[in-house]
Amino acid sequence: MSRPVAIIGAGIGGLTAALCLARRGFEVDIIERATALTEVGAGLQLSPNASRILIELGLLAELEAYWSEPERIGLVDGVSLSPLASVSAGAFARRRWHAPYAVMHRASLQKVLLAAVEAEPRCRLQLGCLIDNPDEQTIITLTGRRPDIIVGADGIWSRLRNGVPGAGRVRFSGNVAWRMTLARDTAAGLLKPNQVTAFLGPRAHLVAYPLREVDGFNLVAIIEGKETDAVWVGKDSDKRRQDCLNAFSGWNAGIRSLLEKAAAPTYWPLCTVDDGAWQDGRKTVLIGDAAHAMTPFAAQGAAMAIEDAFELSDCLATGIDIPKALAVFEARRRPRIARVRRRAALNHFAYHARGPLRLGRDIVLKLKGPDALAADLDWLYGYGAQR
Repeated sequence: MSRPVAIIGAGIGGLTAALCLARRGFEVDIIERATALTEVGAGLQLSPNASRILIELGLLAELEAYWSEPERIGLVDGVSLSPLASVSAGAFARRRWHAPYAVMHRASLQKVLLAAVEAEPRCRLQLGCLIDNPDEQTIITLTGRRPDIIVGADGIWSRLRNGVPGAGRVRFSGNVAWRMTLARDTAAGLLKPNQVTAFLGPRAHLVAYPLREVDGFNLVAIIEGKETDAVWVGKDSDKRRQDCLNAFSGWNAGIRSLLEKAAAPTYWPLCTVDDGAWQDGRKTVLIGDAAHAMTPFAAQGAAMAIEDAFELSDCLATGIDIPKALAVFEARRRPRIARVRRRAALNHFAYHARGPLRLGRDIVLKLKGPDALAADLDWLYGYGAQR
């Protein structure tokens, strides 16, 4: 018996959901407003809880052609460049959390997922379909079949969310991100090619990690912003670029120089979705940023969308009626998302600490040591390891 599913949005969450559902026997239509899939942004971190699911989908060889597996994750003082703490990754991550910790370009991940979707007989992708009101009748007209389930994977500005009673609202987080890349030789001596490094400072932090696709590094600088910054721009402007540089004015001169030399900086207001309903009690469900967009302080945005995709397919495959399956999905995911949000909030507090709080943070980090820090991540990175 055919079980049609319509997925709105062909980003990382939508494509992963399509594969997970198709492998469970569902017939999937993916509806995307863009005429071509060109993932915006630059790099992303794929922690073991996310890479494990992609490997279960049979994508390991394709992903290994693009990603790098850094040997460690390090925290460094952005002013003195003193190491504060580190957690082993690389082979250690594969042993401890039974899956890789990897970094790669977003476009590469989307390319791998897209190829898998196009090769999957149960998936049909429709590009260039801008739907102002993605209701059931509109979907039927586009796809030629009535969906049993409608999945909103259309991101933080989700149109489908408007049709879910009690869904959360978008809110500016008070922070903005600058994403940029840096050539390998430009970063020589300051950035380690085998490490994800988070440089911490008052009211700002900078994350750097290698990207094979650009033969260099991905940089993400996160600074405090004002409500007036909550405009989706996605491109550079001279005034905003200077705001970024000013936020690092008291930092190490070498770090400031890297920010000045970095290529193609883009400005992104960081918005979240308040806690609210993720499904309508009937057949519509939201996943990823459409349901629960969060700040990137735990580097789990893409990972949560990938987890959602797998868990949704798992719940729907049990054979219980759809409203109950969606309720089970929401009940299963809410505690997980809430805990990741709390970790992101804690990291925000710690990363941007100043004054006495900063000194206390540094002491705590140095006393903990790598083993304790790794154990503190077991709940996050080890999720799903015993499936």
